[in-house]
Amino acid sequence: MAQEHYAHRNNTQNSEKPHVYKVGIYGWRKRCLYFFVLLLMILILVNLAMTIWILKVMNFTIDGMGHLRITEKGLKLEGDSEFLEPLYAKEIRSSQGSPLYLQSGRNVTVNILNGQKKVATQLTTGSRGVVAQGKFFEVKSNTGKLLFSADDTEVVVGADRLRVLGAEGAVFSKSIETPHIRADPFKELRLESPTRSLIMEAPKGIAINAEVGNLEATCRGDLKLESKDGEITLEAAKIKLPRLPRGTHSSTSSHANIYEICVCSNGRLFLSPAGAGSTCQTNTNVC
Repeated sequence: MAQEHYAHRNNTQNSEKPHVYKVGIYGWRKRCLYFFVLLLMILILVNLAMTIWILKVMNFTIDGMGHLRITEKGLKLEGDSEFLEPLYAKEIRSSQGSPLYLQSGRNVTVNILNGQKKVATQLTTGSRGVVAQGKFFEVKSNTGKLLFSADDTEVVVGADRLRVLGAEGAVFSKSIETPHIRADPFKELRLESPTRSLIMEAPKGIAINAEVGNLEATCRGDLKLESKDGEITLEAAKIKLPRLPRGTHSSTSSHANIYEICVCSNGRLFLSPAGAGSTCQTNTNVC
């Protein structure tokens, strides 16, 4: 029995053929793999070419790209630059000896924010003009001298001379306080009120001085000189009253060209021919 079983097993092993297992990718899978590898290589080459082209066009260097350069002091832009988004910088300045231009299609606005992120000061330059908003505005010279300042309470002009070139001059709706008013050299000074009265007040006196030219006071109504506690002094080499009315004298005077000043009871002055021992005589037509 044992011999028969051994012979049967040998016959079975001889009848079976050995199996060979292939390792790898064959057929359509292999072709797809080669296709994807080739496509990947093409994409890598295109990407590398595009990267080199971008580096060439944007002018990338070790110091920066394009007109932008990275220096020890910060960023340096050469030529015209355009920013499509907000730009945050601590300081913006031009190259030495070159101007700084800020150009906009509409306007240029500079805002200063406070601690609550609200606009405290604003400067807007546009087609309609320049508008500044703030609590205080000040202009100084190169030496630090105050030239102009303005706030809610007052406007200060610190220049040595304020010149108004308008044909109508300066218009003040309220009072004017000044220690000195004078005209330009060789020009006349006129204080004129065409439709109302002209009032000048000073607790310690008013001095009107014309060192070279004449001094004239003209009005359509009455001109009144009044001193409540002091006196009125007319001090000059000659005092002329050319338009005083003349009175008549009963007797013939030998001094026909000599007159004396007489005063009516109402304070009106008139001239009367002077004579020896004569007194002022007039009629009602004068007083």
